[in-house]
Amino acid sequence: MSDDTLPVRPRVAVITGASGGIGRATAERLAALGATIVIGFHGNREKAEALAASLPGEGHMALRIAIEEADSIAEAAADVEAHFGAIDLLVNNGGATEVVPAGDLDGLTDELFDRITQVNLRGPFAMVRAFRPLLSRGKDAAVVNVSSIAARTGVGSNLAYCAAKAGLDSLTIGLAKALAPEIRVFSVSPAGVDTGFVPGRPRERLEAMAKTLPLARITTPDDVARAIIACACLLTSSTGIVVPVDEGRHL
Repeated sequence: MSDDTLPVRPRVAVITGASGGIGRATAERLAALGATIVIGFHGNREKAEALAASLPGEGHMALRIAIEEADSIAEAAADVEAHFGAIDLLVNNGGATEVVPAGDLDGLTDELFDRITQVNLRGPFAMVRAFRPLLSRGKDAAVVNVSSIAARTGVGSNLAYCAAKAGLDSLTIGLAKALAPEIRVFSVSPAGVDTGFVPGRPRERLEAMAKTLPLARITTPDDVARAIIACACLLTSSTGIVVPVDEGRHL
């Protein structure tokens, strides 16, 4: 996409979980469009700072945002306000999971269930709540939540993750109503992305799954990044929708 084909171009974008995979691809594409990027990271400051330094343009910053910690989110929002005053795009990409077979109900302990939902559902909501004032001051502002096709199929790394992402899609619809007309809200819903997000998942499994899909290919981080940018920059008459990025797996 070139600058002149985009109805909206975010000036400042905050991305959680931004130092690798989908987050990194999104940061690189947005920076190439002229946006200043806040690289939200949880633990690896060095990696986040290296990404910020590598992006085209100026003013990019790495900022710790632990989305399961209220104090971390509040401090991040205050830092971003001090630096920029407003933001135009929030990408809720941060998340976490563990592999627990769906039939292993005992293996999905209360503690693990709570942690998975805290990070993947409560975390994005808390981010929107904290950054809403900055989004309200932005231009053509949008929130894009990175969900999962597991929300629709009930098949994923564990049942808590499926439930959390289903909740995130429902939250997207509710927030789209609550934040209109100033802020548009989307879910982007990938499946089997070629990253290391799911612990212990071999690439061979992705390759085998890809052969069964209508488009017969593995989804890349850049595929998801382009969908995120389409929501933020092109779908100016849409809000509250879930956009699958899954090679047709949902069919």
